[in-house]
Amino acid sequence: MDYAWQGYRSPFVEFGEYVTDKEKSATTYAGYFYLRLLEMFEYKKLPETISQDFLEYYLLRNGSCFITEVDSQLFAFIGNPGGEPDPYYRPTLYVCANPALNVSFEKKMWGDEGVFCINDSMWLGLDPMIQRYSYLMAENLISMRSSDILLRMVALLTAPDDRTKASAEQYLQDLIDGKLSAVGDNPFFEGIKMQSPASHNGSYLTQFIELHQYYKGSFYNEIGLRANFNMKREAIGVGEAALGEDSLLPLCDNMLCKRKEFVARVNELYGTEIEVDFSSIWKEKREEAELDMALKESEIQQ
Repeated sequence: MDYAWQGYRSPFVEFGEYVTDKEKSATTYAGYFYLRLLEMFEYKKLPETISQDFLEYYLLRNGSCFITEVDSQLFAFIGNPGGEPDPYYRPTLYVCANPALNVSFEKKMWGDEGVFCINDSMWLGLDPMIQRYSYLMAENLISMRSSDILLRMVALLTAPDDRTKASAEQYLQDLIDGKLSAVGDNPFFEGIKMQSPASHNGSYLTQFIELHQYYKGSFYNEIGLRANFNMKREAIGVGEAALGEDSLLPLCDNMLCKRKEFVARVNELYGTEIEVDFSSIWKEKREEAELDMALKESEIQQ
């Protein structure tokens, strides 16, 4: 996938391309998902040579990166794990080449040559999930557009010859122009036929809209943000609105845990004082969860 900082993109793009071009639509959906995710964590006292945005982007998209020293300065690199597997079948060497710094190296992932940083316990990153939802939403967007266009077709006029067709087109144009016109030619009435389109196109559009909301809500729930995608047509209760809250934060908690681990290792190895914690709405969610847990424990003790 291409993202904004990976190459120049002309601003003179037809608006429809972000709907009709499935690849472009999916790419922009993914880009906006990443924009939100870059606000999940906040780092303090990072070295000037390590950008928080790029560090997080490496972790979220690639699942891992490698922090090491080059000319007495710390950098975050993206490369490939390799080498002889250890007893747990994990790779042992991190292989990287960086033309800008004119360096290439193979360093031990678990030694003192650098710190192997992971986004989550499985080293997956969020790119597979983001690509999945981006593709599904782009696919559904095209379906919504098609259904929306078909809803414009209130009736389909058919004509047996060019003369009748021209009369029908003129009649429709008069209606578009706001003119009340009359057709007095008997062959016109005999030749013209009106085909009524299927009446359930509107329900299809409603289903596509609901599906779009479901995809979006599912993605936000995956990354720890509550987004209601209940498809009931009537009011929902408080209990129904809170369903699934227990599944919101485990992935985010795992991601924070792994960041705290590699930050502690970087501080130990290079004498830095880096800190990391949740940011934005994720921090509020974690504080709310901790407060609820404390209240429940207090009630149990009483």
